[in-house]
Amino acid sequence: MPDHKYKTFLHWSAEGGEGTKTYKSFTRTHRITAKTKSGADKPAIVATSAFYSLDHYNPDEMLLASLSSCHMLWYLHLCATSGVVVVDYRDEAEIVLRLDAKGEGKIESATLHPRVTITSGDPDVARALHKDAHKKCFVANSVNFPVLCEPEIISS
Repeated sequence: MPDHKYKTFLHWSAEGGEGTKTYKSFTRTHRITAKTKSGADKPAIVATSAFYSLDHYNPDEMLLASLSSCHMLWYLHLCATSGVVVVDYRDEAEIVLRLDAKGEGKIESATLHPRVTITSGDPDVARALHKDAHKKCFVANSVNFPVLCEPEIISS
């Protein structure tokens, strides 16, 4: 059977504020969405039937959103304490679910694709902090499949 792939989209912004200039200077509020087949945002409702609607979040997408969100929150914390000012963070994360011929399966992997905009600080430090955030992420440390991170750092 073919693999099933799900994507979530995470976005955080300093919204005109100081970004991660200090630990207390940035909001932790962020938006997580997923798309329907038509490209519209899915409502934040978990489908309850055994046959999930493509118009509602499924548990796999919710797990992926948790991985993405946990990583981002640790990353912003580490940037704030390391002199890296982040003003925008977007992640188009992906999870791969592999099913066998009987329809039984498991999650094979998840990949985070953070696209981070910084206004000050060393881009190499900003990139390296993703490894530290991954080590601290409670959700990533709790799953039994690889969670990869492929960051892009943009200096503005």
